[in-house]
Amino acid sequence: MPPPSDPIPAATLVVFREGRAAPEPEILMVVRSRQLRFAGGMAVFPGGRVDPEDRDLAAQSVPDAGEDEHDELAHRIAAIRETLEETGLALGLTGTIDADRAADARKLALEKGALAPVLESFGWSLDPAALIPFARWLPLGLAHDRIFDTRFYLADLGTGAVDVAVDETENTSLFWTSAKDALAMADRGEISVIFPTRRNLERLAQFASYDEARAHAEAIPVRTITPEIDKSGPHPVLRIPDDAGYPVTEEILDSAMRG
Repeated sequence: MPPPSDPIPAATLVVFREGRAAPEPEILMVVRSRQLRFAGGMAVFPGGRVDPEDRDLAAQSVPDAGEDEHDELAHRIAAIRETLEETGLALGLTGTIDADRAADARKLALEKGALAPVLESFGWSLDPAALIPFARWLPLGLAHDRIFDTRFYLADLGTGAVDVAVDETENTSLFWTSAKDALAMADRGEISVIFPTRRNLERLAQFASYDEARAHAEAIPVRTITPEIDKSGPHPVLRIPDDAGYPVTEEILDSAMRG
């Protein structure tokens, strides 16, 4: 295996809606194409890498901001853009938005590969405050040649009375589920989830509403989580810090899916 490249900045969005069949809220997940080099065939949250166009839009939106603020806004823009492209949901945006306009905006975003033309064409504005910082994962050294430095955000769809459709270029399907049910599906072998996704599902499963998840996220400062291999016990385990808000902080190394 070639040596790992520099970490690739990325962003992902955990989209909540009110539960349909259970009292717990539902979240949106997509199943990645098996042809993709990273996490092929895995169930993940919508998202992807931060593109140069995302950084350009961030700089144009707040020209007097510092580098850190530009970087943070670029990540939120990437999460908004990738969610629109992959699912058709127009979150983190303000303006006249309905199903037809969102569908047209998605086509334009996929055609242009950027969010700025969408904002200009539809008269929309960014609403980055609608995305709540939840986590940041940098899984170095987990046996893969592509390392993503991924920021996770939360967003609320409310009733969720909208249509979504998968973008079949990178993903093969999407589905709504509670975090608890997603974990049960993984345990039954119906979906596959990599180590960071499982830990985040376990964390999300603690909450009975989006408001609870948001309050939890706002109470715990986001820190970069880099799993480490601990060989001190009878079996090597993959471990994360125990003070970052996660109810499960380790897994036997041989059972952990690492992309």
